[in-house]
Amino acid sequence: MPFAEVFLSPLVLALFGLCIGSFLNVVIHRLPLMLERDWKQESADLLGVAHEPTPAISLAAPRSRCPSCGHAIAWYENVPVVSWLWLRARCSACKTRISARYPLIELVTGALFALVGWRFGAQPVALLWCLFCAVLVALAGIDWDTTLLPDNITLPLLWGGLVSAGLGWTIPLTDAVWGAVAGYLSLWSVYWLFKLATGKEGMGFGDFKLLAALGAWLGWKMILPIVLGASIIGAMVGIVMKMSAALREGRYVPFGPFLAGAALVVLFAGTERVLGWLRWA
Repeated sequence: MPFAEVFLSPLVLALFGLCIGSFLNVVIHRLPLMLERDWKQESADLLGVAHEPTPAISLAAPRSRCPSCGHAIAWYENVPVVSWLWLRARCSACKTRISARYPLIELVTGALFALVGWRFGAQPVALLWCLFCAVLVALAGIDWDTTLLPDNITLPLLWGGLVSAGLGWTIPLTDAVWGAVAGYLSLWSVYWLFKLATGKEGMGFGDFKLLAALGAWLGWKMILPIVLGASIIGAMVGIVMKMSAALREGRYVPFGPFLAGAALVVLFAGTERVLGWLRWA
């Protein structure tokens, strides 16, 4: 059996995805802290005021620790999913509960990588789509926690889609360019119509950039299905959260996770099937 068929099989990609999911947990937690630190420093420098420096943090350092007791997490306590089960979802030192979100991110990433292997087969392009899925998981997690879609991720995702199309790896370049344009302008138009009508901002600029990036990867034909799917699911989740008092007054449900989720549905369903659902084919 050729090496590629083994390495790019759904099972191997799933195991690889579990490990990447563990790293994505770090990205989701630390990247907003890194950005906040930089913003505070830049603001202090701009205003010319003293600023108490905060401890340096990156995606690689310092080592992961329990937020409650500071216990340094050993490698065998950081095995995706398995360690969480073995530790019975508690810190080995202070017994503080470890959120189920950590293994959930790992499992979701592993499942998405396996689906990529099933959808695209043992082709090098499968690794490119695995990267696409991993970035969307990271963006969804960050946006859910902070209502922030960092340019550090959305803009490279946009350019990655355009470059990949230009190299002939994904979709025709024309579809990618017009997908980026349609993605950005569609939500930009909704934003301004809503603001002119109500005087309030209904979404952030990060949503425009994310949809532009999705258009660059999936094409202009998929913009409306993504927005429709994200809007329906987002509205349902918002209503449930409101009824269960999980959504505090004055807060809103971020749109990014639902854009990401709808894009993944479109990716795995395929353009023809999605257009068939909408009876546009």
